[in-house]
Amino acid sequence: MNDPGIGDTRTHYRNCNICEAMCGLEIRHRDGAVLSIRPDREDPFSRGHICPKAVALQDFHVDEDRIRTPLRRTADGWQPIGWDEAFAEIGSRVRGIQQQHGVDSVGVYLGNPNAHNLGSALFLPRLQKALGSRNRYSSASADQLPHHVAASQMFGAGLAIAVPDIDRTDFLLIIGGNPVVSNGSLMTAPGMPARLKAILARGGRVVVVDPRRTETARLASEHFAIRPEADALLLCALVRSIIDDDAVDFGRVGGMVDGYERLAEAIAGFTPERVADAVGIAAPDIRRLAREFAAAPSAVCYSRMGASTQSFGGLCQWLTLVLNIVSGNFDRRGGAMFPQPALDLLAGAPRQDPARRQPPRSRVRGLPGYSGEFPVATLADEILTEGEGRIRALFTIAGNPVLSAPGGDRLDQAFAGLDFMVSVDIYLNETTRHAHIVLPAATGLEIAQYDVYFNSFAVRNTAKYAPALFAPRGEQRADWQILQGLIACLGAAADDATPESLLDAALRSGPYAEQGLSLDMLRAHPHGIDLGPLRSCAAERLRTPDGRIRLAPELFVGDLPRLRASLDGDAATQRDYPLRLIGRRLIWNHNTWTQNAQRLLKAAGPITVQLHPDDARRLGIADGQMVTVRSRSGSLRLPAEFDTDIAPGVVSIAQGWGHDRPGIGMRRAATQPGASINSLTDPTRIDALTGNAAFNGTPVTIVAD
Repeated sequence: MNDPGIGDTRTHYRNCNICEAMCGLEIRHRDGAVLSIRPDREDPFSRGHICPKAVALQDFHVDEDRIRTPLRRTADGWQPIGWDEAFAEIGSRVRGIQQQHGVDSVGVYLGNPNAHNLGSALFLPRLQKALGSRNRYSSASADQLPHHVAASQMFGAGLAIAVPDIDRTDFLLIIGGNPVVSNGSLMTAPGMPARLKAILARGGRVVVVDPRRTETARLASEHFAIRPEADALLLCALVRSIIDDDAVDFGRVGGMVDGYERLAEAIAGFTPERVADAVGIAAPDIRRLAREFAAAPSAVCYSRMGASTQSFGGLCQWLTLVLNIVSGNFDRRGGAMFPQPALDLLAGAPRQDPARRQPPRSRVRGLPGYSGEFPVATLADEILTEGEGRIRALFTIAGNPVLSAPGGDRLDQAFAGLDFMVSVDIYLNETTRHAHIVLPAATGLEIAQYDVYFNSFAVRNTAKYAPALFAPRGEQRADWQILQGLIACLGAAADDATPESLLDAALRSGPYAEQGLSLDMLRAHPHGIDLGPLRSCAAERLRTPDGRIRLAPELFVGDLPRLRASLDGDAATQRDYPLRLIGRRLIWNHNTWTQNAQRLLKAAGPITVQLHPDDARRLGIADGQMVTVRSRSGSLRLPAEFDTDIAPGVVSIAQGWGHDRPGIGMRRAATQPGASINSLTDPTRIDALTGNAAFNGTPVTIVAD
């Protein structure tokens, strides 16, 4: 049972909230100390699977590098201050800056961990309302923004995300994703190796399209080594092939699809023969792949980071949905389906036509905004560029954009010049070292846990709640309590709501209310409650005004000429920067916020630049030799590692590293700093359609020492 207890060995059940997978954990503990973290074999979703990252929950709790009291930066270094004093200073400084320079002079950046935190998910909208500024940024525009824009344009709501019904599909096509390591990501699915093997065991196929033969590709039926940033061309050709074969079949959604004729006309020129050279896959193979996908009893295409964080991310996610729809694999068993979470983020969402709304544009570069925020690729511009509306003060909440956003070195410079900065975090890191006040957050085992967002992307409907296992240490507070304090010091009215009261109200009014689902019911079922497999529910989930699917939104059709122009390439860039950089994730690491977990840090090993031996020989590079990787934006020095799993012309560096700046309080991470890939990525390289950062495909060159 979930029982903190003292003196005896007790067992606590919860989901791991480090990544999206929602793996169930069984934590044995005694007298405030963790004895073991094991998989919860009775969890109805993860079914006994966990990955190595789960042990970091224990490491976070005992880490002596954690911030334990509010801190103020002074000329003599960091000084502890009380909560009341911190809130009073924050309120006075922020209100003063807004009174002098306008409400938009104060911005906020929200990092990835907020999506994994019950309190943050429920209380951050309240803080944003109290702040009143339009200058909001988050990790979403360095990650999944194209998914939301595509869903908004086609289905009427950015959170109407259709996911693969992976446990019942006969054909899984993965483009630019590595779910064996990521456990999905916008396809929440713990235990991906077993799920993929199950597809193969029942006679199905798994096909991976990626410039690198990833851990997922090694399990697959077939792997195609595509050229970076050619995914949208491939997807166009696959859809075109299905049209050419007269194999279009809308299946269950046939009566609710608009725009097919416009789609067919728009992609007419993207034949497999026309795109094959640019894609790096032979035209007959493209046509065969399309036929096999369309002919499978059920099939689903899933595209992720490699397809999202590139120059054509918006087109990739639109065309992924189009492929699933025209092949008859949308809203059907084994295809792409909408989850129905117990806490339903679509509940009460208005029906709307995004095509009728013009997105706001950022002040300096005119990049498109989405859902109340602007792309993080232009955050440094908004701080460094003088003029009305310039950001002079900033809140960063659970984020480290100096390492995780494109052009991180320029952000480092921008943060150093802010008039005032407040960070809510667990460490002094590359970003928070610039703050004037840092507020220490509880995390992991110290907070209650319910997955607000990832149940909305899960491949099975379940629900699970866990209370905090341990009390926060020192003066740490839960994020929602800190947010309530910030709201109050900004002069807005606060109420007595708690995460539990808001969660209970949502459950009691949600789609499983008739089954009596409530917070008390979840407390009585610590392993979680199985709410069943995905089911056809498109008619219920669509939020377009007429309840129909927009197959060819003008936003995407209008971007196809830019894609067509890419077929001709850029000779000058190819000459000066002949290699294309892609990222990769390590199973022992998750972005920047697990890098002080001692066991994970040790297992990850050194950070290298991986390249094909043929490229290494051409450049005169030896395996293990120190090299300098250069882009238009910066350079990095790190060891070379030969890897035949990477296509020639492509290099790869793991994301999330680079703890080599002075003034950080992460001693373990600083002993193995590695290199930040975002010293190379260019903030001017974006998906022009959505504003999402284009990390993948960054042109680089390598010079041997």
